[in-house]
Amino acid sequence: MSEPIRNKKADFPVAPTPQNTPANNAPISSHAQQPGVASIKEETLDHAAGVSLLAGDPRLVSMIQGKLHSLVGRSSGYIESLPASVRRRVAGLKGIQKEHARLEAQFQEEVLELEKKYFAKFTPLYERRSTIVNGAAEPTEAEIEAGEEEEEDNDDKEGEDEDSKKDEEKALPVAGIPEFWLSAMKNQISLAEMVTEKDEEALKHLVDIRMEYLDRPGFRLIFEFAENEFFTNKTISKTYYYMEENGYGGDFVYDHAEGTKIDWKADKDLTVRVESKKQRNKNTKQTRVVKITVPTESFFNFFAPPQPPKDDDDTVATDIEERLELDYQLGEDIKEKLIPRAIDWFTGEALQFEELGEDVDPDDYEGFDEDDEDDDDEDDDDRQSADVDDSDEEDGTSKPKMEAAECKQS
Repeated sequence: MSEPIRNKKADFPVAPTPQNTPANNAPISSHAQQPGVASIKEETLDHAAGVSLLAGDPRLVSMIQGKLHSLVGRSSGYIESLPASVRRRVAGLKGIQKEHARLEAQFQEEVLELEKKYFAKFTPLYERRSTIVNGAAEPTEAEIEAGEEEEEDNDDKEGEDEDSKKDEEKALPVAGIPEFWLSAMKNQISLAEMVTEKDEEALKHLVDIRMEYLDRPGFRLIFEFAENEFFTNKTISKTYYYMEENGYGGDFVYDHAEGTKIDWKADKDLTVRVESKKQRNKNTKQTRVVKITVPTESFFNFFAPPQPPKDDDDTVATDIEERLELDYQLGEDIKEKLIPRAIDWFTGEALQFEELGEDVDPDDYEGFDEDDEDDDDEDDDDRQSADVDDSDEEDGTSKPKMEAAECKQS
């Protein structure tokens, strides 16, 4: 085996960067020197053993993370090695970037004001929805007509209407739409994972979910309940606060959340469970059974959010960042998805658009029905037949049939 070629210059120029010292002297500086690094032999490392070591010692993980954080933003010395005239130009670009950041922050402020402006227009619609859901009012004929789906067979529709009217006459009167918000929450994937069977009994009394903007950057989610056997609160809220200063890019930076204290009635706290535990007296050797309460999974833990760690706190949970991110995302889902399109979550129609991607307008997919899937199967058969025919042609003059792409709903 031939020896490797050493000290061979690259065939292409290596651009110097602030965080990576250039391999060769930079053309604009005679002070940047090529680093002398001794050869490092590759050693085999048991990856599983390394992972096991880190997993078994959270303090070691914390120490490594602390070391890495201390390296972030540390200069390699490249900028300092530049001529004074070049450093002045770099400073000038930083000044321009600061002006860009100022405009970005102004943009975010104006976007927030625009959101508040249209939220004021949405609010009467939310209030109207609440009166119908809770049986205080009935929808108008115009509202019903606008919400009805078009059906091709009018005769069948009329027959169905007559049957439904007869069923309504036989059934007992029902006010509003029972369990509207509970059903909507159970269809919203991120919330459904949090709702337990015991929670459902309390959430059946949920009258309305609404939100409001704060005077400072942030928002508040308000859950209104009818009188129930679990707690005395009429409303339970959770407030999300942003930092006073905008982050990089002008965005608002999430700070923390605060929830309302729930006044649980006796033995009705859904966030804890009661366990029986045996205790033994060391002197008398007698045993007794005591009952203790331990935390348990519940949607109502949502109102006791995790708090960001303090600088002097050494007992921070290793998953705190993940918990904070999840908690904030749940608040955003309620604010941006559940409240604006509650009826679509109640009927389950929102699920199909959730799979297609966020911010998809259902109107863009009108005209596609369940027969589209069958059509796709037929198209696949046609394409396969075309491929077979092409393979049998020797002159290569035939072309496969091209089919237009279709958008299928799940």
